[in-house]
Amino acid sequence: MIELWNDLLSTVTDALAQAHQLTGWEGVAVVLAMVYLMLAMRGNIWCWAAAFVSTAIYTVLFWEVSLLMESLLNIYYMAMAGYGYWLWTRGRGGDKGVDIVSWSVSRHLLLIGLTGTTSLLVGHFMATQTQASYPYLDAATTCFAVMTAYLVAKKVLENWLYWVVIDLVSIYLYLNKGLLLTSILFILYVGMAIGGYFIWRASMREQSEDQANHYAYES
Repeated sequence: MIELWNDLLSTVTDALAQAHQLTGWEGVAVVLAMVYLMLAMRGNIWCWAAAFVSTAIYTVLFWEVSLLMESLLNIYYMAMAGYGYWLWTRGRGGDKGVDIVSWSVSRHLLLIGLTGTTSLLVGHFMATQTQASYPYLDAATTCFAVMTAYLVAKKVLENWLYWVVIDLVSIYLYLNKGLLLTSILFILYVGMAIGGYFIWRASMREQSEDQANHYAYES
């Protein structure tokens, strides 16, 4: 029992020491990540600028704590920020961005199956070939986040539901790596992702009504 207590105390002490070292840059990344999400919920194009800078910082932070796939994921996020900006401004040609859409259950099941299989393969590779921490969980959150970030750029409504699950798993990872501010951020993310779903769903309904009125006017 004493040995277990000492191990637990050592883990907490190490986490706090690591958190102290990362707090400055992590704080900047957290603020920008919050700005990104709040703007994304409202469909504001400037969310992508906040996302680019925040993910650049997280790329370095995650590398330093050996969450290798999370670090690579943020490099992908940086590229997706540019792609998202382009889609939201010129995705339909000219100066027209994409509209919010909803995909079928069968399409989502296919995505989940393919992404889940990919995450198992990546997790196995990381577990056997690298020193990554929590390889299977790290791989799963990374693979599903890669897919979901694409859904955000395409304005697929259900992206928010994927984020709820991804964020819950990520909280466990970050707490175990001493990224305390980021863990708090992701707790907020869960609530905001739920809110984002309902905001986008209402916007999609407004889009449908506007399109119906437009067609009725033209006819």
